Amino acid sequence: MSYAWAGKTAVVTGAGSGIGRSIARLLAARGTTVHVADRAGPSAETVASDIRDAGGIAVAHTVDVTDADAVIALADAVGPLDLLFNNAGIGHAGAVIDTTLEDWHRLIDVNLMGVVHGLHAFLPRLLAQDRPAHIVNTASMAGLVPNAGLAAYSATKAAVVSLTEALAIELIGTRVRVAALCPGVIDTAIVTTSTMRGAWADQRERTVNLYAKRGTSPDVVARQALAAVVRGRTIVPTPRYQTVPHWWLKRVIPRAGRAVSVATFRYLSRTE
Repeated sequence: MSYAWAGKTAVVTGAGSGIGRSIARLLAARGTTVHVADRAGPSAETVASDIRDAGGIAVAHTVDVTDADAVIALADAVGPLDLLFNNAGIGHAGAVIDTTLEDWHRLIDVNLMGVVHGLHAFLPRLLAQDRPAHIVNTASMAGLVPNAGLAAYSATKAAVVSLTEALAIELIGTRVRVAALCPGVIDTAIVTTSTMRGAWADQRERTVNLYAKRGTSPDVVARQALAAVVRGRTIVPTPRYQTVPHWWLKRVIPRAGRAVSVATFRYLSRTE
């Protein structure tokens, strides 16, 4: 990649584990100073410490992205910034009928408002700097195609996709670019930490095993996230072999795309 990563400064939320951790490590390996932010302070410090041990530059921050004031305080502490990864998120599985209002509010607060708080705190500063800057919002393949059984989660991720696409248009003529990162089945701890309701709760172990067996490494997602910065793409499905065929069918042959969604739902919800 020709992009000059060395000397840049980045913030990565949800960087204490999973995709965020992989993004933080990869940025640091390429010479970027990384602010590792996570609600779990010890996890953030562990990642930052690992980066420093490997010769990189990293600072840990304990930040809950649902707290707008805390995100503003993070922006104040970081100062001038080149790269913002609004990555923090949580998972949820369960039919709409089994999903509680508390579940809905928690998902919206973290997955959508966490991104909104990041934009609210950092975007004015990035625009005022009048130099190239990049924002990457972590959405999901579930935000691109129908995911029955993950409707509440999908709704928040679809909102992130739509927000990102609209913001990309608003930013035309500025030096700030924005992308939505849309991972598919990734081998992270999100399945083990997700809230699961109804029949899905009875299948947690099976789902965990599925992600461990079929899931792609978060390191792959990190590489494609950084590639999105270089290439200026707004929607970044990753890994492409998982996400692009279904997304393409939904857009080009809607009935076929819906059939794939139905088949996927039946496979994931079957009992054994």
